[in-house]
Amino acid sequence: MLTEIRIESLGAISAATAEFDRGLTVLTGETGTGKTMVVTGLHLLGGARADANRVRSGAARAVVEGRFCTADLAPDAAEQIDGLLEAAGAERDEDGTVIAARSVSRDGPSRAYLGGRGVPAKSLTGFTGSLLTLHGQNDQLRLMRPEEQRAALDRYAAVGARLQRYRTARAAWQSARAELVDRRDRARELAQEADRLTFALREIDAVDPRAGEDDALTAEIRRLSELDALRAAAAGARAALAGGADDALGEADAPNSATDRLGQARTALAATDDTDLQALGDQLAEALTVVGDVARELGGYLQDLPTGTDALDAKLARQAELRNLTRKYAADIDGVLAWAAQSRERLTQLDVSEEALAELARRVDELGEQVVKAATDLSAARAKAAGGLAKAVSAELSGLAMADAEFSVAVRTSPAAAEDPAALRLPSGQTVHAGADGIDEVEFGLAPHRGMMVLPLAKSASGGELSRVMLALEVVLATSSLSAAARQSAGTTMVFDEVDAGVGGRAAVQIGRRLARLARTHQVIVVTHLPQVAAYADVHLMVEPSGRDGASGVRRLEADDRVGELARMLAGLGETDTARAHARELLDAAQQDRGAGSDA
Repeated sequence: MLTEIRIESLGAISAATAEFDRGLTVLTGETGTGKTMVVTGLHLLGGARADANRVRSGAARAVVEGRFCTADLAPDAAEQIDGLLEAAGAERDEDGTVIAARSVSRDGPSRAYLGGRGVPAKSLTGFTGSLLTLHGQNDQLRLMRPEEQRAALDRYAAVGARLQRYRTARAAWQSARAELVDRRDRARELAQEADRLTFALREIDAVDPRAGEDDALTAEIRRLSELDALRAAAAGARAALAGGADDALGEADAPNSATDRLGQARTALAATDDTDLQALGDQLAEALTVVGDVARELGGYLQDLPTGTDALDAKLARQAELRNLTRKYAADIDGVLAWAAQSRERLTQLDVSEEALAELARRVDELGEQVVKAATDLSAARAKAAGGLAKAVSAELSGLAMADAEFSVAVRTSPAAAEDPAALRLPSGQTVHAGADGIDEVEFGLAPHRGMMVLPLAKSASGGELSRVMLALEVVLATSSLSAAARQSAGTTMVFDEVDAGVGGRAAVQIGRRLARLARTHQVIVVTHLPQVAAYADVHLMVEPSGRDGASGVRRLEADDRVGELARMLAGLGETDTARAHARELLDAAQQDRGAGSDA
């Protein structure tokens, strides 16, 4: 939930901080004081497009910061948030909350921050998407879109798992279908590619390179190219250590060799009775062993050195073979081997024989059957839930002073157009469009009054009626026992910007009552002009001029101040006794209604 928002230089607000609690919070104030700037700020925190015209006159930039608590989220939503924060390198504050911020410059680009880290604006969208649901006048218009209506029905019907199964099956079907079409259309081209890869792999297999062989071969060739110098160095070292130039000749060690001198020194020390000298003699014995080992290894090294150029010629020839491969396929032998592995994998996809195409076509048909099954299962769930949603919303509208309104939810299959790449044939013989969200078209309808024909929502609802439909829909989605989405959205924040526009009287009371009911499971923030709605609030915030250059601030109202604001909202009567008495009566009645838990 949202615990705090801080706004600087945004619209009419110069600097303001508002703290929010659970339950229902209302924001009120005179027209022009900047109430909707709070909603605008939340839109910015949601990653909405930044408008430099919103920056307050005389300021270089506007800043919005929001502090969010995620402790009450459902496990899946909390896991998603944790993953997003980790990916962004964002950190929680000491109390476990997360701070999101947006800076809008008058002359430059906007900046977004999450948990102290600069992030793209879309990262804020991902973060607040599961924390905030914003309902403004533009959001009401979104309800007229078919995709929004389908999404609302899916939330009510709790078809998330079915929808995911359908999308997984459809993705596999589309991929296999695209591959089949590609193979058929490019049969000759693919056959030529297969021939080229086959020739190249045969060439590589004939050479049979080993990983890292080119580097090892270069080092060996360098060694063989310096054969005379290596032989002279090894022979000289052995002669210095052991005296004889070659054990094979049977020559005795020279008296001045290192071995002879070390032996004389050890013998001299061993002939004494001094323990220190004898200990040194023991060390010389170890040295003699080491020198003898090195001398023998040098002898073996000299014997293993080739006497001719055959070995060097063989290595050079092998190097030429490897260089031929690296010239054609990759920069080094490891790269050649990797290219070969990829090419073998590619070859398995280039079989354009009749048998291969027939097998792939069978695979496409099998996957298509899986898509049909998943799509019809999804459609059945939607059709089953449509009647329940229509009935529940109609009942809510009846409580919102639309007693004769009839709300409908129609679910129809979407016909496939000519040459539709996602055309799917159903068992009934009908060919439908298999879109990313299924094969259905969902349409909300409304007859606002008895005797009127039910028409699509976009053609039948006025602004005030559309506001009430949206509120009724949210209440149903948030409280329905059928909807798993209701449980998943518990603990999130719902923001309504003038959802009560165009209504009053009894309907206003019912809106306040529905918002209070919604606030039992969600944090609800409402910008309102209606005292009947404001009276139901747990927290009442007032946006008012701060006295500095026409700027506004936010103040929390308690007790008498709240009564005074309700009196102003009732009829602009201010501090008259009559107005305050009416306001107190309204407040008491609303709070008693809340305490009774009325759902009327």
